[in-house]
Amino acid sequence: MTKVEGLQPHPVRDQFPGIEYCINSPPSWYEATILGFQHYLVMLGTTVLIPTILVPQMGGGNEEKVRVVQTLLFVAGIKTLLQTYFGTRLPVVIGGSYTFIIPTLSIILSGRYANEIDPHQRFLKTMRSIQGALIIASIFQLVIGFFGIWRIVVRYLSPLSAVPLVTLAGLGLYSHGFPAVAKCIEIGLPQLILLILFSQYLSHALGGKRVLLDRFSVLITVAIVWIYAVILTGSGVYKHRRPLTQFHCRTDRAGLIHAAPWVKVPYPFQWGGPSFHAGDCFVMMAASFVALVESTGTYIAVSRYAGATPLPPSILSRGVGWQGFGLLLDGMFGTANGSAASVENAGLLGLTRVGSRRVVEISAVFMIFFSCLGKFGAVVASIPMPIAAALYCVLFAYVASAGLGLLQYCNLNSFRTKFILGTSIFLGLSVAQYFNEFSSVAGYSPVHTHSRPFNDIVTVIFSSPVVVAATLAYFFDCTLHHGDSEVRKDSGRHWWEKFRSYRTDMRSEEFYCLPYNLNKYFPSE
Repeated sequence: MTKVEGLQPHPVRDQFPGIEYCINSPPSWYEATILGFQHYLVMLGTTVLIPTILVPQMGGGNEEKVRVVQTLLFVAGIKTLLQTYFGTRLPVVIGGSYTFIIPTLSIILSGRYANEIDPHQRFLKTMRSIQGALIIASIFQLVIGFFGIWRIVVRYLSPLSAVPLVTLAGLGLYSHGFPAVAKCIEIGLPQLILLILFSQYLSHALGGKRVLLDRFSVLITVAIVWIYAVILTGSGVYKHRRPLTQFHCRTDRAGLIHAAPWVKVPYPFQWGGPSFHAGDCFVMMAASFVALVESTGTYIAVSRYAGATPLPPSILSRGVGWQGFGLLLDGMFGTANGSAASVENAGLLGLTRVGSRRVVEISAVFMIFFSCLGKFGAVVASIPMPIAAALYCVLFAYVASAGLGLLQYCNLNSFRTKFILGTSIFLGLSVAQYFNEFSSVAGYSPVHTHSRPFNDIVTVIFSSPVVVAATLAYFFDCTLHHGDSEVRKDSGRHWWEKFRSYRTDMRSEEFYCLPYNLNKYFPSE
């Protein structure tokens, strides 16, 4: 070995360096409160966008949309607290997921309630069908998680096969980034530029103010651009623009503030008893499988940015189980959408360099609080979507780069490594793009049989870049030259070997051990 080959300027790290507050080291209470509100602010974009897409097609108006947004927020707060206390114990937000839009639209467009004249009654009946499908889908996740099935699957996950899984958890959401910014470029682009300036440039140019500008850059820049958007709206700039432009740019077109009640506490079965239809349940189960795969990638990214050690398989399985319980709450309360680990909030951990569990727990309290005080929550939720999309351009990128960071464990001078990485990532993006383009142009899935549920199941699975890429990488990594001992090192399996159980490394036991001596009910092996 030559002298150059012996150099290792950037050694492999089990824990991500540079984290200012890791999972068990919270900042001061006032700082944690502001950071918690920042997490709440970041997850509002998805929380508002999903009901905006679904509720009108269900027959609901602004009042129904506000109640669904409130319910989604309320349940998200509960699910986040459950995940941080009893699930993976990571600082991860559990919120609404785009993955469940396809099965929900399948229920809406099934024609079952097309003859219902009263729009409100059609909304209620559709919501009850969605609730029933979510409840059945939650059983699938509960079994996969708490019976240890997912633990068996992820035991064979290596750093190499985890790269596409984590990278595409962020990169696969590119359509929600700049394309959404461009829907109102005069608001979205300034938000993106200011966020980069405040978080990356000004924070280092002004050393004494670094903490303020770096850590609270999202809050500061959103406030500036929001005020700017209010001024544009009030000055009449959008008065004669197209309705779609006004919808995306104006700060008074969300319809949330006027329709929101002052105080309203969501409760189980507020829309009535759920109804069950076999086809809907199977499609929703497919979506729940996609959500747990995508959430696994997000959990791994969060563990890096929280300063924790790699996630043991048993902890991932436990997290999936509690995620399934969260899906059950979605069905009981009627959120019209399923749940997954929030990618944008995972990226915020990287942006702020604060991976404290307490901060995310405080954000969950904000979710519950503002969901009950409708008017106050609606004011914050009325932020134009291009502002949220500009945040996603940076936050999703942080999650994608967390996946690329796992390459440090792999042998990048191996043709096997090159094949697995290149093929899985390329096909993951390409196959998903084909399904999405075909469906948007033709109006139906590339798989066009007489069974609509079967068509939707295939579409849900293959429209996810994460699932396609992770499945290919996992399969290739477990089958290509599997008997060769050197292959194990190429994939980086030996780096994660000691994290197969959280008890084999005292750091993992510190991060993931359940409170109140509950580990005896959730064994780690």
